[in-house]
Amino acid sequence: MNKFKIVAGIAAVSIIFYATSVYWSVEPDNFNPTQATKELTKNNADIAVGAYTTATLIKTIQTLDDKNGGYLSNSVLPPAVMMDNMPSWEYGLLEQSRDLMLVLRRDLSRSQTQSTENKDLQKAHGALNVEHTRLFPTNANAEYKKTIAELQVYLDKLSDTQSQNAQFYARADNLAEWFKQVEKRLGSLSQRLSASVGQYRINTDLSGDLGAEQSTLTESGETVKTPWLDIDNVFWEARGSSWALYHYLKAARIDFKGVLEKKNALASVDQIILELEASLQPVSSPMILNGAGFGIFANHSLVMANYLSRANAAVIDLRRLLQQG
Repeated sequence: MNKFKIVAGIAAVSIIFYATSVYWSVEPDNFNPTQATKELTKNNADIAVGAYTTATLIKTIQTLDDKNGGYLSNSVLPPAVMMDNMPSWEYGLLEQSRDLMLVLRRDLSRSQTQSTENKDLQKAHGALNVEHTRLFPTNANAEYKKTIAELQVYLDKLSDTQSQNAQFYARADNLAEWFKQVEKRLGSLSQRLSASVGQYRINTDLSGDLGAEQSTLTESGETVKTPWLDIDNVFWEARGSSWALYHYLKAARIDFKGVLEKKNALASVDQIILELEASLQPVSSPMILNGAGFGIFANHSLVMANYLSRANAAVIDLRRLLQQG
């Protein structure tokens, strides 16, 4: 009888843990950057340039805490410690946010290379770069809350018409700098997703420059394949990155509307947003399938790679357009 109670208790706990894991693995809903900006700015009647991008960055980082289960990447308690899909999603969101945070600190908030950095953004950037799994002595989640607080200070100064201590320069060259970061992030994710089936890749590291050199010699080609246990982690990291970038582009479309209209590039941004939106369609399968490229079963990684590759190609074209006189 005692053995039966023990088995029943273990089964009940397992079911509870599994149900909790499923609930915590549900991706958060999309939000409206315009509405988020109105909620976070004090002067809704006259929203300053840059407020949409900054407020959306704040709202996106807040989502780490606000979603089901809260922040899970540094949890040491079950069932979170046994989960990997949502922590991978969180990491993808963080990496995309760090890219935007870097450009915001280094370019968007500065008028030229000789201008001084904004102190609030300097603090926010440092806190956001804390290792996402850190629990002690510095709790990663607590550091990300510091980022939110510093970004809110910067946003308040942007919205204060009497203050000139914070600026956001919506210029074509600044937008192009951010797109450079986006290109690298999407390109890397696309490659890693495509490696789910294993590929032989030619080494093109030095292509296009006869005088180019590298530190150590490498093979002319190699077979690249994502380890089986990492396939779903890469997929969910890509989903988190796409989710964040989707919102950032919608906000940037507003802040950089004048620049994009001058370049006749609003449609290009809209197409990138559509590709990212398509990549965020609900996953109906209970697990990430890894079928062959033209096999019977689906390969979710290749589908995701397709959308990100298309978005990346459009970003590259748009960046080149922005850099033209």
